[in-house]
Amino acid sequence: MRYIPEPYRIKMVEPIRMLTRPEREKRLEEARYNVFNIRSDDVYIDLLTDSGTGAMSDRQWAGMLMGDEAYAGARGYFKVQDAVKEIFGYAFAQPVHQGRAAEQVLFPSLIKPGQVVISNTHFDTTRAHVELAGGRPMDLVSPEATDTLHFAPFKGNMDVVALEQLLAEKGAESVGLIIMTITNNSAGGQPVSIENIRATRAIADRYGVTMILDAARFAENAWFIKQREPEFKDSSIRDIILETFRNADAFTMSAKKDAIVNMGGLIGVRDNPSLVEKVKKLTVPYEGFITYGGLAGRDLEALAIGLYEGIEENWLKFRVGQMEYLGARLQEAGIPFQSPVGGHAVFLDAKALLPHIPYNLFPAQALTLELYLEGGIRACDIGSFMLGNDPATGKQLESTFEFCRLAIPRRVYTQAHLDYIVDVLTDIKARAGTLGGYRITWEPPVLRHFTAHLEPVC
Repeated sequence: MRYIPEPYRIKMVEPIRMLTRPEREKRLEEARYNVFNIRSDDVYIDLLTDSGTGAMSDRQWAGMLMGDEAYAGARGYFKVQDAVKEIFGYAFAQPVHQGRAAEQVLFPSLIKPGQVVISNTHFDTTRAHVELAGGRPMDLVSPEATDTLHFAPFKGNMDVVALEQLLAEKGAESVGLIIMTITNNSAGGQPVSIENIRATRAIADRYGVTMILDAARFAENAWFIKQREPEFKDSSIRDIILETFRNADAFTMSAKKDAIVNMGGLIGVRDNPSLVEKVKKLTVPYEGFITYGGLAGRDLEALAIGLYEGIEENWLKFRVGQMEYLGARLQEAGIPFQSPVGGHAVFLDAKALLPHIPYNLFPAQALTLELYLEGGIRACDIGSFMLGNDPATGKQLESTFEFCRLAIPRRVYTQAHLDYIVDVLTDIKARAGTLGGYRITWEPPVLRHFTAHLEPVC
């Protein structure tokens, strides 16, 4: 795999430093073996998340200087509205401060207590907000996703056979919402085809169930569709996006991903005046007045610009090309990962690399911690540690996947950084059998992986 040159020039740099091994050991112990508790100054390469960690462009920074900080009716709000109408074809957009805020505002208007909410796979914050709204999250990902070694073009798809069966058995009144996550982060950043989106929409229509998109990585998903779905090989990214969003009633978005901003989110409503009013009603107490939605005027300017920059085809070719290069090098080194690579990350298969560590001692977390100890790299567990406990029984749930996610920030790291990551993982692989698991010593009731304390199991 040949590395694709960056489609940009670097104008500003931020120094990073490597701590010594004893210093990293001390930092990890002080962090109670939770990488979220490590200071960023103590991280050499930070792959914890691609959310809000990208480098904004000169156009975005220039736009921020022009930000209108009026409390009501700021220019940036109307620029965001215009961008959403043009790119997504939606009549209404509500800015919020990030993706989970969009879920907090939208979900109570769509979910009744006790209803099931079906997704191709809920991400952690989405799952939490479904539960906070009284819903019961259920994942119906394509069976192809469970075989990490098998190449399939759209492993993020909804299992439409299981979806139809579930709705037929339970009845539409028991299902509050269908959420299609694009790309499917928890399944390895895997894309969803328009064929599958259409099929899911057809089922939703037959049973009268609302369907929305979790659209944080909508542009990367559109790129995969263009490359892998024959119907769209000659379509523009914009046309693919319009067709994707035509098949949903609304969307939530963390704009901190494909819109390449450090803070921001969106709720989009296609054609439902009643839902628009419900969204506005909850935005005011939760996020602030509707024309700023928890954001500064300068952030609205950067968001409106970033929505266009994030769908540029040269950028998307490079963005996915970075992941493909990293995946190719990992494959050469014999390090297992979800194949093919995702659009924003490479998901290491910790279950395959560390088969001796059981799910309840968190193999993905063990690999995540070892990456920091060995090379100062901060990654993230996407496995049983993140999944948490059964809300009914309190018992540890076993995740379908035990992934250690290497999320690559946008426009931040170069080829040399990716090569270093592979070198570190190669050293870890050579002694993988010596790694042990971890147990939780303290955890909060919701979204525990952000703050839980752990200790090594000797």
